[in-house]
Amino acid sequence: MQRLTTVETVHEDGSWLFTAKDAYGDLEEVVLVPCEDGVEAWVNRCTHEAQRFDTGRGVPMRGDQLICPRHGSLFDACGGGCDNGDAAGTTLPGVDISETHGDVFLTDDDYTFAHEGGIDDDDGPSSTSHLQL
Repeated sequence: MQRLTTVETVHEDGSWLFTAKDAYGDLEEVVLVPCEDGVEAWVNRCTHEAQRFDTGRGVPMRGDQLICPRHGSLFDACGGGCDNGDAAGTTLPGVDISETHGDVFLTDDDYTFAHEGGIDDDDGPSSTSHLQL
């Protein structure tokens, strides 16, 4: 179980982005969003065209709904469902978390915490190009 952040931070900032490795070792961005009874975690992409919700500036929200920045579909922050726009009838892939004494923990057996922020937010490898002209 990996501690991620606090419920208070997610509610104050409006969302919290982190990167995890999935069961195949691939990196996946996950967003924590405020919910009336705590926090929920969703894979950071719209179900329609895989558009990222949080591109480094936080998740666009309208009340208790995540807004897809590409086509405007609205997803329920607490349930993940969408009932409008191009993503209507779909549900965001969820990521299991738990809350204990105000702290948020990653508890999903299919994901391992990699780092805070998006996939491209880590320092990453330096250039490996060895081209010579």
